[in-house]
Amino acid sequence: MASPLKPGTSNACNITALSLAGEVNDVLRDISPRWKMQVLHKIAAGNKQFSSLKTAFPSLSDQVLGKRLHELTTEGLIEKIVICDKAPKKIYYHVKDKWMELLKIIDDLHKWGVKWS
Repeated sequence: MASPLKPGTSNACNITALSLAGEVNDVLRDISPRWKMQVLHKIAAGNKQFSSLKTAFPSLSDQVLGKRLHELTTEGLIEKIVICDKAPKKIYYHVKDKWMELLKIIDDLHKWGVKWS
């Protein structure tokens, strides 16, 4: 877990300056954590359960995967569906329309990167 920033340090000042520079920095910070976009892509491609996501990314820890799924749910990019009709309960993840809109932007960004790399 990261340590809280100490007020007045250069890192804290830089983060403040970047946040004041424009909302684009906030968006990039929200979508940039490691594994976040990869998990989202896999859910959109049909890997709807925790176990199938673990199979797709064997080096991804359960803790980080759970954290990313929670973030994506909280941000409204995916929906968590719990089916409790029999034990054990089943949990599925489904992409929401908000993700489909972001996917177009991410794909354009990927194309730009390929073109200019």
